[in-house]
Amino acid sequence: MRLGAAGKLALISTTASRVFVATAALALIGAAAHAEAAPAAANDQPTAGHVVGAPASPAAKGAAKAAATPQASEVVVTGSHLNLLGTAITASQGSITEEELQIRPVYRVGQLLETTPGLVVTVHSGEGKAQQYLLRGFNLDHGTDIANFVDDMPVNRSTNTHGQGYSDSNFMLPEMFNGLDYTKGPYYASVGDFGAVASTHVKMANEIPNQMSLSAGTLGVYNGFIGGAYHIDDRDRIVGGFYLGHVDGPFTHPDNFRKIDGVIRYSHGEPDDGYDVTAMYYKGQGNLTTDQPLRAIQEGLIGRFGTLDPSDGSGSERFSLSGHYAARGDDWTFTSSAYAIRWRMFLYNDFTHFLDDPVNGDQERQGEARDTFGGQTAFHYLHDFGGITTDTVVGLQVRYDDAYVDRRHTVDRQVLDYCEIAQATGPAVPVPAVDGACNADRVHLLDLGPYIENTTKWTPWLRTIVGLREEYYHATDHSFITGDSFSGDQTLFQPKGSIVLGPWEKTEFYLSAGRGFHSDDVRGVFGTVPIEGEPVTAGRTPFLAPATGEEVGMRTNIIPKVALQLAVFQEDFNSELAYDADAGQDAASAPSHREGVEFSGQYRPLPWLELNTDLAFSKARYTGDFASFGLAQPFIANAPSFIGSFGVLVDDLGPWFGGLQWRALGKYPIDDGEEFPQDKGYSEFNADIGYKVNPHLRLQMSVFNLLNTKADSSAYFYTSRLPGEPADGVAGFQVHPLEPISVVFKATAYF
Repeated sequence: MRLGAAGKLALISTTASRVFVATAALALIGAAAHAEAAPAAANDQPTAGHVVGAPASPAAKGAAKAAATPQASEVVVTGSHLNLLGTAITASQGSITEEELQIRPVYRVGQLLETTPGLVVTVHSGEGKAQQYLLRGFNLDHGTDIANFVDDMPVNRSTNTHGQGYSDSNFMLPEMFNGLDYTKGPYYASVGDFGAVASTHVKMANEIPNQMSLSAGTLGVYNGFIGGAYHIDDRDRIVGGFYLGHVDGPFTHPDNFRKIDGVIRYSHGEPDDGYDVTAMYYKGQGNLTTDQPLRAIQEGLIGRFGTLDPSDGSGSERFSLSGHYAARGDDWTFTSSAYAIRWRMFLYNDFTHFLDDPVNGDQERQGEARDTFGGQTAFHYLHDFGGITTDTVVGLQVRYDDAYVDRRHTVDRQVLDYCEIAQATGPAVPVPAVDGACNADRVHLLDLGPYIENTTKWTPWLRTIVGLREEYYHATDHSFITGDSFSGDQTLFQPKGSIVLGPWEKTEFYLSAGRGFHSDDVRGVFGTVPIEGEPVTAGRTPFLAPATGEEVGMRTNIIPKVALQLAVFQEDFNSELAYDADAGQDAASAPSHREGVEFSGQYRPLPWLELNTDLAFSKARYTGDFASFGLAQPFIANAPSFIGSFGVLVDDLGPWFGGLQWRALGKYPIDDGEEFPQDKGYSEFNADIGYKVNPHLRLQMSVFNLLNTKADSSAYFYTSRLPGEPADGVAGFQVHPLEPISVVFKATAYF
């Protein structure tokens, strides 16, 4: 559905009015409550801020402020999570401790993000590319609406060669982690592009133990890590780590995925009063087994772990340089960060086999060379107005991308002659397009996000949070296929607000509303990618697709040794993002609506034991005139109705430590616009058990898919063609298997 100018203005006005009225009402309630209540004492504790922060991670901001400000609410550790009573904006945000990240059993590093309740991280093509993310009834693909950050550097890539928001976490080094903060919903002024559904913020450590580890396991797993810290003096230190890894997986044509990872960091002072500089390097390369036609497996053409095109593969390289600076006074803090990132990647994928080209096949090479520069800064000011305490933060986030992205028709990783694109970074060299299988673009993207957020504590039991963010997005796109160049920009106003009641008896209640967005692939905005040899109509896709959300929730620690969180939410997008195989990019689809409920709990009956669970139920539907997008029914493909997990964490039980994790993905429709067919989802158990031989040696065994569940980690429904099938192909299930039971042994020496 396309809106005219008047329609767009009306929609923006309605949304802004709804959120503004809600937040204004909350503020008036707060003022009235304060007028009726006895004046708070001057030394009443102010709110410690919020949890995603500083400026990228509000939770870190709350914790840091609690430590730095004597009057702030106390932030304490309760097992795997920080206790955010008195600091949180919503019930659905949180902060995960380093301890859980170190002992949680995960098959791949990206699954550490599953410590975010209700999030599933899976794959559909093996280890060498970005993972698939599913949360709150959203198929977030490779990162369309989950903003991931590592050390305040963005991981998502806009206008990526493979998928909008592409978020490849393979470069992360868990040995260097110092915790993880997460948010959900468009309620945080410091969270911008891709963060309307959720955001994760991995924090890097300024110090780790000196250590060396070696791992070996079934499925061709071989890993090695060495790292540690060196203290120059009391305030200056260097920390670093280096990793080599290999995995084959269970596949008939092994992944043979190799990666190298390195991090070195210099820091001075403290996180809230000092600075640091960090360099990272990552390179990974291997084969891919993409999702395969189920009928090919059933007919015996390939096995369950087989592939119709063994030449599929991937490669990626990343280098970054970043830094932070922080200073504080009695009633203010200042934080800033900057980064420069260089990405290089290629993917060889063959999803439809002989559908588009019955002679050469449909394999394509997707390539990208990208440089990203940016940073953020925030100034906090704490003030007391006659017993009313306020915390105001003013911030600015900047990001600039210079990227070359292309797509070429290949056979066995060899580009066909008609699709050679010469002088890709020079003058336009028009290239014939056949079924849209060849394209090349040079894009420049600028994203500016100034914001302001105020937290006011009206009484000991009532505080309000009001935030405003204005996004400015500018893009240029030069097509090497058509020789055309385009440019454009868009702004988006995003009001946000929350009211928090409590704490009473260690219990708080939350009511939030806000507006967020995701950016779209600018090639779709300008129409520079040919489909079936013809350019698409420019203006089909907006630069920024707005989303609005509302949430009510509760968190409580009223039961001794138990922490509980409950959230009920709904969220609406003006435009759903769906992957368009013909265009080789994500395309805007119909408006959509989600609603659901999430429950999380942590129980620590003993100092060495924690039980935790996360349960999420959701309903996803297209809205508006979805038929105009070719959709027969309002059902959204790959939108799960249930996501759940249950965990047992053991630490310091004498010499023993470890964990057991059950993770589950519920059923979901797999054909867009149709309720059926559906995939039943899957569940599996992963386990870790470790033994501290002495202070200098730990032994650990990890078992993944403990019960050897046979299921698909990803399933889709689309048309492909095998040799001998009708020219227009066969629509059917395309599946990627869940890895079978596997074991990894690890030894870590400390020195």
